[in-house]
Amino acid sequence: MKALRLIKPYLVELRLFIAIGLLSLMIVDFLQLMIPRIIKQAVDDLSVFTVGWRTLLIYGFEILLVGILIGCFRYGWRRCLIGTSRRVEEGLRNRLFSHLQTLSPGYFDTVTTGDLMAHATNDLMNIRMAIGMGLVALTDAIVLGSAAVGFMAYIDVRLTIFTLIPAPFVIVGARFFSKRMHRLYGRVQGDFSDLTEAVRERFAGIRLIKAHRRESLETEKVAEVSRRYITSNLALAKILGAFFPMMIFFTNLSSAVVLYLGGKQTITADITPGDFVAFMSYLSLLTWPMMAMGWVSNLIQRGKASLDRLQRIFDTYPDVADIPDARSVGRARGGIEFRNVSFTYGRASGPNGPVLSEIDIHVKPGGILGIVGPPGSGKTTLLSLIPRLYDVKEGGVFLDGHDIRSLKIGELRSNIAFVPQEPFLFAGTIRDNILLNNPNSAVSELVPAAREACLHDTVTSFPKGYDTVVGEKGIILSGGQKQRVALARAFMKEAPLLILDDPISQVDTQTGEAIIQAIRSRSRGKTVIMASHRLSALTFADRIISLKNGRIVESGTHEELIAAGGYYADTYGMQEIEEAFNA
Repeated sequence: MKALRLIKPYLVELRLFIAIGLLSLMIVDFLQLMIPRIIKQAVDDLSVFTVGWRTLLIYGFEILLVGILIGCFRYGWRRCLIGTSRRVEEGLRNRLFSHLQTLSPGYFDTVTTGDLMAHATNDLMNIRMAIGMGLVALTDAIVLGSAAVGFMAYIDVRLTIFTLIPAPFVIVGARFFSKRMHRLYGRVQGDFSDLTEAVRERFAGIRLIKAHRRESLETEKVAEVSRRYITSNLALAKILGAFFPMMIFFTNLSSAVVLYLGGKQTITADITPGDFVAFMSYLSLLTWPMMAMGWVSNLIQRGKASLDRLQRIFDTYPDVADIPDARSVGRARGGIEFRNVSFTYGRASGPNGPVLSEIDIHVKPGGILGIVGPPGSGKTTLLSLIPRLYDVKEGGVFLDGHDIRSLKIGELRSNIAFVPQEPFLFAGTIRDNILLNNPNSAVSELVPAAREACLHDTVTSFPKGYDTVVGEKGIILSGGQKQRVALARAFMKEAPLLILDDPISQVDTQTGEAIIQAIRSRSRGKTVIMASHRLSALTFADRIISLKNGRIVESGTHEELIAAGGYYADTYGMQEIEEAFNA
């Protein structure tokens, strides 16, 4: 019942469409019940040879008129009921996407893209079918079934009772199979998610697969996941394979009963031939409602399993969220302070303890902080805490003296221009990717940012310039070009705080020096916090800290750290030798 609350608002909003659709459907059902009555009259007239061609023509026109009305009202219920299911699907999809965007990055560390894609496609399709055709089949089962039974009882009550003897077996069978179907539908949906993720991952890494000649190995891995999916579907098919034949058997059993008993009553003149033909026609109309009971159970179990899966997502709340009385930030001055900050991902501390431990840093507004350290020392994690991609577990991070957990997240992030270590590009043009934060900016603003990121000359060499489509994840660009697009994007954002995670790791030394000069120029009046493996990029920083195993082991200016002779001095010396050797 909790999962059904997901669709209740849409059903309430579209109640007029649903009412019109149900009314049209019931009119269709009753019109279908009129045709056997017309046929009964025609057969009775024919059996006593009292009908002429004009009367038969009238009967034919009556059936034609009923058929036209059925067509018109059938269009009405399909337009309203199927249209409603499509609107519910759209609403759920939009709500799902909006909700997923509110969740913290930590959630996406544990959930696969394939699983999310399955939610947004297959699960929503099952819900749509349950609402649309499920509602139609349920209405037919109730209205058409009840009315058909009523007309049959009007003809002969005793024959009707014998005809309905198989009905309890149908109901008991539906209840017996429905629980098993629900469990198996949940398993099928889970395996479909795994299959979607396996295929997506291989297509995303197709170039690596080809480069390492792993086509056959990866094909076998996908085939293994596919076999699990097929196995789940076959288990479900066994249930459905027993369920639907059972439904057909009991409906055909009713036909056999009517043929025998009704035929005897016709011979003994207890009912007329027209009554017999009409009774058989009503029984054929009753066959669909009896079958619909099975189909409704099938659709509802699919839809309920999918609703349960979506409900688990909607029951997930972001780890990072605004507190009830969150403060407005406005335009920040840019002062950043870490006070005794420790951090771990999830519940596991890892083999070397917390990712960050007892971090104390103070950067004044307009200051420049450099962060160095070996891979895995916690540089990226430290930077991620400032825009609250993750929240600290111990200690606190402060902006202009205010704990960032007490500030509105949206306003906090609007004060930050962030360049991640792995730049992400959308499958649009270079222009679209640079103007991500400022879609309405003019070219006169775009070009200076691209020049400072050492990107303009590269882009103008492309035939379509800034309108070049970069493809999925910027596939047509090199790593260095993607990194410079991300830098230009950050330069376009007039934010008082600039966070750079290894911004020149994928460019050559000369380009890197030009970018650093641009960063220095951009840093006037801004607070800059930059991590880099290339230590020469940080020599202009007011202060540099060196991390090791999540702890600050060195702190000072470039000159002070060189004089100290620790990790920074050793690494800087080796990089100088390497750059001189490669010059």
